[in-house]
Amino acid sequence: MFKDLGPGCWGIVDDAGNEYRAVDMPEQLKHEGKRVQVGISPADEAASIFMWGKPVDIISFGTLIP
Repeated sequence: MFKDLGPGCWGIVDDAGNEYRAVDMPEQLKHEGKRVQVGISPADEAASIFMWGKPVDIISFGTLIP
């Protein structure tokens, strides 16, 4: 999902409602409403201008077909 905060950022919301902000979101995932399966790890991010989501690094991903 795209969050229109400041310059804007892409994020992922899981089925439980947890919010994640990928530090470097792959272009293939930048589509509103797309269901994906991702492998993440906590990002080593000191500071950010974005005040949304837990910062993560995406280490693997795949698109889910409904």
